[in-house]
Amino acid sequence: MSVILLLLGILSSTGVVEFTGAQFQSVGVCYGGKGNNLPKMQAVVDLYKSNRIDKIRLYHPDEGALQALRGSNIEVILGVPNDQLQSLINVANATNWVNKYVKAYSQNVKFKYIAVGNEIHPGDSLAGSVLPALENIQNAISAANLQCQVKVSTAIDTTLLGYSYPPNDGVFSSSASSYIRPIVNFLARNGAPLLANVYPYFAYVNNPQNIALDYALFTKQGNNVVGYQNLFDAMLDSVYAALEKVGAPNVTVVVSESGWPSEGGAVAATVQNAGTYYRNLISHAKGGTPKRPNGPIEIYLYAMFDENQKQGQEIQQHFGLFRLDKSPVPTFEIMRPNPKFKLNF
Repeated sequence: MSVILLLLGILSSTGVVEFTGAQFQSVGVCYGGKGNNLPKMQAVVDLYKSNRIDKIRLYHPDEGALQALRGSNIEVILGVPNDQLQSLINVANATNWVNKYVKAYSQNVKFKYIAVGNEIHPGDSLAGSVLPALENIQNAISAANLQCQVKVSTAIDTTLLGYSYPPNDGVFSSSASSYIRPIVNFLARNGAPLLANVYPYFAYVNNPQNIALDYALFTKQGNNVVGYQNLFDAMLDSVYAALEKVGAPNVTVVVSESGWPSEGGAVAATVQNAGTYYRNLISHAKGGTPKRPNGPIEIYLYAMFDENQKQGQEIQQHFGLFRLDKSPVPTFEIMRPNPKFKLNF
C-alpha cells in the first residue's frame, strides 16, 4: 500500500491504495541520507517503488544510488553539494562531473534537474561560485546532448526575501537581489525552474503571534483581505512576486523541499501536526496558487527517512516519512483511513 495515500485517506473501490492518479504525479520525496544504519540504496529505491513514489531528490552524486535507480523510472533531482561548487568553476571539472554522474547513467536513469548548490546566501563565501558552476554544468549537459531532458538550477530558501507579506509585495532583499538576478536570468534563458525550499513550519514557529497554526496546516481559511487561505500558497507566491520584480515572470518555481517535524520537543512538532501537514500538502499539490492557478505544483517532501545524524535542533532529525528500519513514522498510524488497515511493504 502507498504510505503517501494512506495519509490522504483515498482508497480505490477495491480497497487498494493508489498513487498513480495524475493529480499526484507532481509529488516526490527527498532522500536526506544523514543517518546511520540507513537501508542499502537498492532497498531505498525499492521502498520508493513499492509506495509508487516516482520522484526523488539526491543531495550528492552517490553512484550506489544511481546504480539502484537504473530502470526504476523514478525522476531524479541530482545535487551538486555545496562543498563541490568551487571546483566546478573549472570547465574541465564540470565536464568530468557531468560525464561521470549524469551522462554515464542517462540511458536508464531519468534525470530531471541538477541542483547546483543548496541554500547558498549572498554573504556566503561560495556565493560567487554558483553562477559559473551553473553555466559550466549547463554547457556540459548541452555537450552531452541532454539539455532537452535535464534542466540545471539551484535551490534557495525563503530567507532571501526581504518582504514576503502580503505575497504580492514579495521581493528579494537588497543584498540578495544582486546575487539572484543573474542566476534567475540564467534560468530564464535555459527554460529552467527555480528550486525553492518552502517550510511553513519554520515561518509559523518564528512568528506564532501573527501566524495561526491552522493557517500553516491548511486547516483554516486565512486572511481573505489578501486572498490567501493557507501559508504555503502565501510563501510560494511571495517567491513568484519576487521573481517578477527581477524581470523573470515566466520562471516556474519547483518546491524542492517542504516538510513538518513529527517530534523533537519544539513548538507544534507532533505526529498529528506532521500528518495533517503532509496529507493536506499532497492534496493541495494537484492545484495551484492564486498567482499561478494552473497547477499542479511540483513538490518534494522532506524527507524519506528520519535522520539521526543531522546537525542542529532535535527536530531536524524528525522530518522523515519512515524510520531507518523502513517502518513508517507514527504519523501514518494516526492518519490511516481505517485503523484495521495494515501497512504492507
